[in-house]
Amino acid sequence: MHSLRWWHVAVWGMVAVLSALLFVQGLSTTRTVGALVSVLLVGVTWSTLGYRAVRGRRFVIPVVVTVIVLSALATGFSTSMATIQGVAFPLIWTVLDRRRDAILANVAFATSVGVGMFIGTGANLTSLALAAFTEGISLAFSLALGLWITSIAEQSFERQQLIEQLESTQSKLANLSRDAGAASERERLALEIHDTIAQDLAGLVLTAQRGMRELHDGNLPATEAQLGILEENARNALAETRSLVASGAAVGADGGLATALRRLGERFERETGIIVTLATDDTASLDRDAEVVLLRCAQEALANVRKHSAAAAASLVLKVSNGEIELSVSDDGTGFDTSAKSTGFGLDGMRERLGLVHGTLAVAASPGGGTTVIASLPTGHEASA
Repeated sequence: MHSLRWWHVAVWGMVAVLSALLFVQGLSTTRTVGALVSVLLVGVTWSTLGYRAVRGRRFVIPVVVTVIVLSALATGFSTSMATIQGVAFPLIWTVLDRRRDAILANVAFATSVGVGMFIGTGANLTSLALAAFTEGISLAFSLALGLWITSIAEQSFERQQLIEQLESTQSKLANLSRDAGAASERERLALEIHDTIAQDLAGLVLTAQRGMRELHDGNLPATEAQLGILEENARNALAETRSLVASGAAVGADGGLATALRRLGERFERETGIIVTLATDDTASLDRDAEVVLLRCAQEALANVRKHSAAAAASLVLKVSNGEIELSVSDDGTGFDTSAKSTGFGLDGMRERLGLVHGTLAVAASPGGGTTVIASLPTGHEASA
C-alpha cells in the first residue's frame, strides 16, 4: 500500500505539472483542450484501473494500451506533453510482469509518443529526425534502467526464495535432530533400565523364590536372611529409579569403579549363592561415565551368569595396561556356542554402550567350558555414555 500511495502522487503530480504547463504555452484552444483532456484521462485511468493492475495484476493490458494512446494524443496536441514518459515508462515496467512484455510495451510507447511529436511539430523531415532522436534516447534510457532494476528485483526474489528454502531446511533439520535426540534418549534409558532396574527386579524375583523355599522348609533364619536381601535390593532399585526419573543420569558407580564392583559381587553372591572373586588395578584415571559403562557391562555379564550358566563360581578381573582398561567376567558354567545367533538384548546392549566410548566387547565360550566376557576401552578417553 505504501508503494501505491507514491504512485498516486507521481501520476497526479505529473498530471498537475503538465496541465499547468499547457496554460502558459499560449496554444490554441483546440490544442490546449485536447492535450488537457488526454492528460487528465491518463490520471483517471490510473485511479480507476491502474492501481488494480499493480496490486492485483488485473486490467494490465487495457491500462498499458490506454496510457500509450492517450500519451501519444497529448503529445500530438502539444509536444511538451512528451514529458509524461518520465512517469509512463516506469509505470509500464511496474505493471507488466514479464520482461519481454515490458520491452515491447516500452517500444510501443516510444514509437507512439514519437509519432505524436512528429505530427505536433509539423510532420516534416526535421520533426521526424527530432522525434526519432528524442524517443530513441528516451527508449534506450528506459530499457537500460528498467532491465537493471528488473534484474535486481529478480535477484532479490531468488535470494528470498533461497532464504525461505534455507529456513525450511533448517526447520526440518531441527525436527530431525530433535527426533533423533529423542530416539537416542529412549535407547539410552532403555539400556539404563535394562542394566539397573530390570536386573534389580530379576534379583528380587530370585531372592523371593529362595525365601519361599526356605520358609517352606521351616528354616526361619535363612528366610530372614533372604528377606533382608530382598529389602536391600528393593531399596537399591528404588534409589536407581528415583535417580533416573530426577535427572536421567547414569547411577551406580559411586565410590569408584572398584568399590562398585565389590558391592555388585557381594550382592550377587548373596542373591545367587555363586561365589564371586574380584581382582582390580588402580582405575583413578577413568572418568565417571567410563566407570558407569564398565559397571553396566559387569552387571549384564553377571546377570547372564545367573540366568544361563548354572555356574558355581565367577570372577571379576579389572586391569589397566598400555593405555587400555579391561574388565573380564568369567564363570565355570555350561558355556554356549558363540557362533549361534544371539536372541537376547544383553550382549548387544554391552556392545552399544562400549561403542559410545570407543570400546570393544569380546566373548569367549564353549559348550561345557564356561564363558568369559571381556570389555575393553581406552583410558583417559572422554566417555559419552
